[in-house]
Amino acid sequence: MLVSLSLSSLLTLFFIMLFASGLSGLLFLHPRIPLSFVRIHIWIVALPPLVSLIAFLNSNVNGNIGPWHLDSLAWLIVFFVLAIGLIIQRFSVRYLLGDRSYRKYFILFTFTTGAASMAWLSDDLRLLIIFWGATLTGLALLLRINRGWKPAREASKVSARLFTLSWFSLLLVVIWLFQVTGQWQLSFALTNEYLVQLGSWERTGINLLIVLAVIIPAAQWPFQRWLIESVVAPTPVSAIMHAGLVNAGGIMLARFSPLFNGDIASIILLILASISVLLGTGIGLVHVDYKRQLVGSTIGQMGFMLIQCALGAYAAAIIHLILHGLFKATLFLQAGSAVRRFEVSTRVNERSSFLWIVTGRMLGLVVGAAFWLKAPGEGYQLISALILGWSLSVSWTQLIAFGEGRIGRMAGLLFLGGAAIVYFIVHNLFFEWLHTSLNQSVQPPTSIVIIVVGLLLFGSAIGTWAARNRSSVSFAVLYLWLVRLGEAKSKSVESHPNYLKQYNS
Repeated sequence: MLVSLSLSSLLTLFFIMLFASGLSGLLFLHPRIPLSFVRIHIWIVALPPLVSLIAFLNSNVNGNIGPWHLDSLAWLIVFFVLAIGLIIQRFSVRYLLGDRSYRKYFILFTFTTGAASMAWLSDDLRLLIIFWGATLTGLALLLRINRGWKPAREASKVSARLFTLSWFSLLLVVIWLFQVTGQWQLSFALTNEYLVQLGSWERTGINLLIVLAVIIPAAQWPFQRWLIESVVAPTPVSAIMHAGLVNAGGIMLARFSPLFNGDIASIILLILASISVLLGTGIGLVHVDYKRQLVGSTIGQMGFMLIQCALGAYAAAIIHLILHGLFKATLFLQAGSAVRRFEVSTRVNERSSFLWIVTGRMLGLVVGAAFWLKAPGEGYQLISALILGWSLSVSWTQLIAFGEGRIGRMAGLLFLGGAAIVYFIVHNLFFEWLHTSLNQSVQPPTSIVIIVVGLLLFGSAIGTWAARNRSSVSFAVLYLWLVRLGEAKSKSVESHPNYLKQYNS
């Protein structure tokens, strides 16, 4: 009873603070309010994530309060979304100063992150669909906030159409679940008592709709176009999209995880996500524009996150999306200082590093094999072992094999060891927090996992071959295809922002 009262009090306090931050944003819209009020607004916006952090650290049991489902996963995601929004709004205080829509940005940032946090706290399917729709609407409005610029309008149209398709897909899932189970509460509808009422074809149909609702905001092939077009958005808007919205697919799949049982929907998700990993990596490698490189990276990372979900590793996917969100927000917010200068490579003695390179590859092979042997029967373990071994090999080559002298190699070794220690500490800490809030899904057949691994290895082999045959026709065709794939449509490109002429005149 005391725990329930504590959760109820925290939830009430959270809603009060969230309402206060929204009211502050609306107040800032009034032209008579001085621009200096934005700093007070930032302090008010900091209160909801603070309350959610307290709730996350003090909530040791799962529980429902009315239409809200409160557990470690919900409070963690709420804190993550609101904290990212707070950081981006604080960054925008000076970055967006002078923009004609300066005041509108802050209310839209507050509205979008607040709606997202309410969506992930909702246990009522009707509230979930309402707040998820509000989140997508907020992102579309952020893209369209500069209506005078044609590329921004086009990017908003593309995004809005795909977001609408995603929202209607989720709406059909909600209606279908209610028609079969008679329950609006998600936690009740997904219990075994009600899931047995679903026929195999009904479960597959619902799962396919969930996959469609997930891969669109995650910018997965063949729906990656909206994220490519959105590079015209201001840097803070790009940061909140890449750090927040695209990660929503992992959260949604984690919430609906009891429905997935390794059927055709999981297999389709695996294949689409694997293709997206290859395409996103290729786009990031061939483009020289910094924001397009980040777009390719996001497509690839979200593909790997969805592979984790399809293989039942939901805790790993949640950890991945949180770390990716923090990392990608940091990269976008420092985009202004990312212009690289041309530097002549000083690696003239790569032949002497051959032994170090071989050592790194052998070490990656041993570590990957050891990681897989811990649980050889799990498909996710095999893919994780492959990624871990490959990452270690590449990191060893870049930091140690190509290090400048003994001091450089020693520094690279220390950095690699420190990164590994931090990873395992964070990984184990999050697993301890989330293991009671996540369901484990039945994994797809081993043959499908092998096909996915083969597809990833095939893509890696193609990349290695292309890098060593840059003068071949095949390399030129592949390179230009990836460049075109990562480019926006002609309607979303303008050599000069003509709307500025109207402002000046």
